[in-house]
Amino acid sequence: MSFQRVQEKLNILADAAKYDVSCSSSGSNRTNKNKGLGDASASGICHTYTEDGRCVSLLKILLTNHCIFDCAYCVTRKSNDIKRAAFKVQEVVDLTMNFYRRNYIEGLFLSSGIFKSADYTMERLVAVAKKLRLEENFNGYIHLKSIPGASDELMREAGLYADRLSVNIEIPTEKGLKLLAPDKNRADFIKPMEKVKNEIIQYKSEKKIIRSTPKYAPAGQSTQMIVGASGENDMQIMYTSNYFYKNFNLKRVYYSGYVPISYDTRLPQIGTPVPMLRENRLYQTDWLLRFYGFNIEEILNEQNQSLDLDIDPKLGWALRNMHEFPVDINKADKRMLARIPGLGMKSVFKILNARRYRQLNWDHLKAIGVAFNRAQYFMVCASNQFEKRDLTPEKIKGLILQNSKSKYTSMLSNQLNLFG
Repeated sequence: MSFQRVQEKLNILADAAKYDVSCSSSGSNRTNKNKGLGDASASGICHTYTEDGRCVSLLKILLTNHCIFDCAYCVTRKSNDIKRAAFKVQEVVDLTMNFYRRNYIEGLFLSSGIFKSADYTMERLVAVAKKLRLEENFNGYIHLKSIPGASDELMREAGLYADRLSVNIEIPTEKGLKLLAPDKNRADFIKPMEKVKNEIIQYKSEKKIIRSTPKYAPAGQSTQMIVGASGENDMQIMYTSNYFYKNFNLKRVYYSGYVPISYDTRLPQIGTPVPMLRENRLYQTDWLLRFYGFNIEEILNEQNQSLDLDIDPKLGWALRNMHEFPVDINKADKRMLARIPGLGMKSVFKILNARRYRQLNWDHLKAIGVAFNRAQYFMVCASNQFEKRDLTPEKIKGLILQNSKSKYTSMLSNQLNLFG
């Protein structure tokens, strides 16, 4: 096949893959062996930043944008009049190796539209990873999308060659999925996730006994959901995330704001994209659940079904629970320190370590890196200087916003108009 045709395919299928944000290599420890190519333990993938500040990239493509489904929210739905293309298995292998040798990429993120059947598609995705590992001796990062409804046998094989697997649940609620993708079944999304979870558990158990047990999806599995296509509120979205974190041991849930692409009465109008700030608040809530010890009911419940776009969710919780404050920095446990607005987990651990040697005052906390604009209203330390005025939550919020600077400030007013 001519170079021009391969390049045309690449242009089409790389563009079609841009809507999938669930690509990250964090957690993989596949090292280079037998003088092979690549090293997934050395860096991340997908135009992201490693801990030392390096930006790394991947070849992010679809195997094909042909699809048997007609999901209203998807640009590759079968009724959409777009250019179609499909890679051969060997073409993807060759592209990956050629790009890697030229130092363009450090791994592969491969997804696909579903053509013929789930198993037919998944079999070809697995074939790409298998060829890269066994024939090309490629030890770089590979992220494969799990095709909903794929057989357990294929999911078992996929995890032996891929570092991370992910199946997108697409719409947060089953009701929304039936509205926008009536041909799809939520159970088909659950099946491969359940298989991967069980295989990872089995691998970890066998590894304790047999050190040579083949790795299985060492970077775990993740998922992605579309925000704003079917009208779910923040509470419904985050309760769904919480369910999948707890029941399938996911590494990450990604939130992708829906960008209107069609004149479908079931969808938001073209020109009304989901505010980027809403995505940001969902990710902040996600981190509170995973790293800060919050329960989902504390942040979102029947009384608070939507996140405040003005302030971050931890500050929102603090303002609703002023009876918990002020917190004594020199006496509080890790759980309460982590709940002080303006304190990240790094600051929490620094405080826990530093106070073993002396009582901490404001100067010590500033040196640690505490964000005083928010934190000063919620803590006390070894100092007489403290905000002793009897301030209401509304007043505190106003003072914090008055002295805050955010990259989202300029777009906030326009975004809020979308909810009017």
